[in-house]
Amino acid sequence: MSKYEIASNGEGTGVKFADLHTHTLFSDGTQSPEGLVTEAKKQGLDCIAVCDHDTVGALSQAIALGKEQDLEVLPGIELSAEEQGTEVHILGYMIDYQNKALKEKIDFLKTNRVQRIYEIVEKLKGMGINLDPESVFAIAKGGTPGRLHIARAMLKEKLVSTLNEAFGRYIGDRSPAYVCGFRLEPAEAIKLIKEAGGVSVLAHPYSIHRDELIPQMAAAGLGGLEVYYPEHSQGMINFYLGMAQEYNLAVTGGSDYHGYAKPDIKIGAVRVPYELVEKLKQRAQT
Repeated sequence: MSKYEIASNGEGTGVKFADLHTHTLFSDGTQSPEGLVTEAKKQGLDCIAVCDHDTVGALSQAIALGKEQDLEVLPGIELSAEEQGTEVHILGYMIDYQNKALKEKIDFLKTNRVQRIYEIVEKLKGMGINLDPESVFAIAKGGTPGRLHIARAMLKEKLVSTLNEAFGRYIGDRSPAYVCGFRLEPAEAIKLIKEAGGVSVLAHPYSIHRDELIPQMAAAGLGGLEVYYPEHSQGMINFYLGMAQEYNLAVTGGSDYHGYAKPDIKIGAVRVPYELVEKLKQRAQT
C-alpha cells in the first residue's frame, strides 16, 4: 500500500477509490484525456476528477471516455487565485463546465497566464537566463500555459539540469523570477464555483503557508480542504483534518497527477475512499 493511501486498495472488498486531483495536456499535464482514463483504470481506480488549471477543455472527452471504460470522471477545475501576492489554488468539483460566467473567467485567466509567461521570461532574462517564450508555448501546445511548461522548456534548452532546479532556483514560489499576477481573489473563485453548481476546495493547503486564510475562505463559502496530498506529512494531514472538522469543510485528496512532467507522482498515488466523493456530491446539492 502506498504511504499516501488512507485505506487498502479495496481489491475483493467492494470498496471503491478515487483520485480527486489529476491533469491533462489541456493544462500542464502530459496525458490526453484518453491516456488519463486508461491509466486510471489500469491503476484500479473507480473515480477520478479532472482538474486542469483554468480550463475545462478536457472534460467532455474525459467524461465520455470514462463512461466507455466504466470509470466515473468528475468535472473539475483548478482556478488560480491570489491573496496579497500569495498564489492560492481553488479546486472546483461537480461544476457545470458550460456555465457562461465560468467560461468567461477562464478566458480572462488564460490571458493572464500568457502574459505571466512573458513576465517570468523577462525576469529570467534579467538573471542571465535567456529563454524564448515561444519555446514555452510550443510545449504547452495550446493548453493553458504555466510554470511547469517554463520548467520543461528550461530543461529542454539545458538551462537547468532538473525540473526541481528550475523551481528551486528560479520560478518557484518566492524565487527570484516568480510572478503571481492572476488578479482573481480566492473569494471570487469560490463564488464562481458555487454559481457553476460546484463545491470549492482549497488545493494543497500546505503550499500557501497561510493557514489563517482558511477561516476567511470558509466564511466566504469554501466547501473543503485537500487533506490527502503527496507532499503532506502525517502531521499536516492530522492538522488539516482538524481544520476541516472545525470549519465544517469536506475532506478530499488526490495525487496531483501530471503524467511524465512529474514522473515521481503516479495516478492513484493518493487515493481516497469513494465515500468522500459521495459527501462532495451531497454538498453540491445544498
